[in-house]
Parts: sequence; C-alpha cells; structure tokens
Amino acid sequence: MFELVFLGTSASAPSIQRGLSSAIVMANEHRFMIDCGEGTQRQILRSGLGFRRLDRILLTHGHLDHILGLGGLASTLGRWEALEELNIYGGASTLQRVHALMEVVFGAGQMPRVGISLNLLEPGLLFEGKQFTLTAFPVKHRGEGCFGFVFEEKTRRPFLADRAEALGIPHGPVRRELAQGHAVTLPDGRQIHPDQVLGEPQRGAKLCFVGDVSHTGPLHKVAEGADLLAVEATYLEADKALARQHGHITAAAAARLARNAGVKHLVLHHVSRRYTVQEILAEAQAIFPDTSVANDFDLFRVTKHKGVSWTNLRRC
Repeated sequence: MFELVFLGTSASAPSIQRGLSSAIVMANEHRFMIDCGEGTQRQILRSGLGFRRLDRILLTHGHLDHILGLGGLASTLGRWEALEELNIYGGASTLQRVHALMEVVFGAGQMPRVGISLNLLEPGLLFEGKQFTLTAFPVKHRGEGCFGFVFEEKTRRPFLADRAEALGIPHGPVRRELAQGHAVTLPDGRQIHPDQVLGEPQRGAKLCFVGDVSHTGPLHKVAEGADLLAVEATYLEADKALARQHGHITAAAAARLARNAGVKHLVLHHVSRRYTVQEILAEAQAIFPDTSVANDFDLFRVTKHKGVSWTNLRRC
C-alpha cells in the first residue's frame, strides 16, 4: 500500500485554502517528500505527520514555487537535530538553485548539523525496498532536468492456503519459507517446492506522480496501468494557449492521458486560483470520470485489490 498526502496544491502562488506544491508518499516505514514549496514545514505540522523519517526529498524541477520551502525546513531540522541526514534529489539545474538557497540560509560553506546531501537525479531506479521500487523518469516542462516518479510494489505470488492444507503443510515457519520462495522439507521427509503452493504472479499497486509538465505524449507508457496518477491541471482547455505558453497542461489533457494510459484513478493538483474546483472537475470528468481534485491535507491510500480510498487529515 502507498499513501499520498498533499501538503500544497496551488499553482505558482499560495491562496487562502491552498499552499504551494508539496506532497509526501509513505510506503511501509519509508517517507518521500516530493517538492517543498514555501510554507511546507508548517503544512507538515498542521497535517500531524511530523518530521520523523523525512530524510528523502524528491524535486520535480527547480522553479521557486517547488523548492523555496527547503531553506526553512533544512534550518529547522538542523536546529532540532531531528535527522542525521537529509538527502535531496533533483536535476543538475535544480540542485544548483538548491545549493544557492542553502548558502543564503546558512552562509557560504556553512551547513547545519544535519548532513545535507544533494544527489543528481538520473532516469531509472532511484530506490529499492523489500516490497517496492521508486523510479524517476524525465518529463517535459520548461528547461532541462524535470522529473516524475513511479512508486510500484513488487510482483508477488499469493500463497494458496487450500493447496497447503491439501498437502498437509503445517502452519508456522514452514509456510513462511514457502511464501518467500524457498523449498522446504517436511518432518515426514517430503520436499515441497514453492510452485506447489504459490499462485500466478500478481502485479502490485502502482502510483505515478507528475508535477509541472507541458507534453503528456511521453508519459503514456510510464503511467500505463497506474492505480493512481497524480498530475498537474494548471489550466482549463479554454486557456490552452496560455498553458502552452507557460509549459503546462489543461485538465482535459490530464484526463486524456489517464484514459489512454488505462489509469484507475486520476488526481489533479497544482491548480490555478482562476478556476473553481467544480470547473476543473467538470472538464476532466467529461473525459475520465474517475477523477479527483486534490485539496491540501488530502490523503489517498493506494492498494492493488481495494483501489484508491480518500480522506482529509484536517477533517479526521
């Protein structure tokens, strides 16, 4: 299961209801922040999530509305010594801006006690846990070094309890070994192979996160079959000329991407103050009905079998 929490969902500038771009993906004991707009650390406190295990920050690109909160967050973590390290990932131009920002906050050559590591993003596998992988992929926006991210549970073979019962396999460590793919020898001398009690491989949950983007064509393959696709919707189709001019897409374009990629659920974020949520939803749902518009503090749970569920942390 993946949990996606939106901390800020506004485009370019904050509004009374929406902070600037930031989100957190939680997978097992791991946390990954995606972007860190101005005011993000206060949003973390308001969400109730806190700063624990928040040691990896993924940056979609280097525009200020996506990175300006890093200075304050790093300063807080450094003063509180809440973390031993803070790993920030981004494209080359993004990391240059982040480095300059850190020098403004801490002074040239001065870093806080929490070790800040700036890591160059490249397309491909970024992180692998026991149960999931995190992959970075390039997107087109304005300039080089823009990225999106895919969180995907590893393929697994379900343990078939009825077959185990028929074979007289006792409960406990023996079944656990078989579930992990290891052959076992029973007390009566029989050797049992995993294939005897495991079903066909089943793909796990897939969450695809895209920030600012100007062209959706290259994204169809990477988003294919995602249980949840989160992508910007800065403009409506009536203003698609503006969208092209500023390197963004419309709600309709995001919906077409979701439909053509066979996505299960679409979540729109990075929304402009010029439109109402109802206008954005109407345009997208006319093309792809399973669409939501994210609000700050919305939490989406993504599972393969139960699909996507939603709650808001401030309303719980």
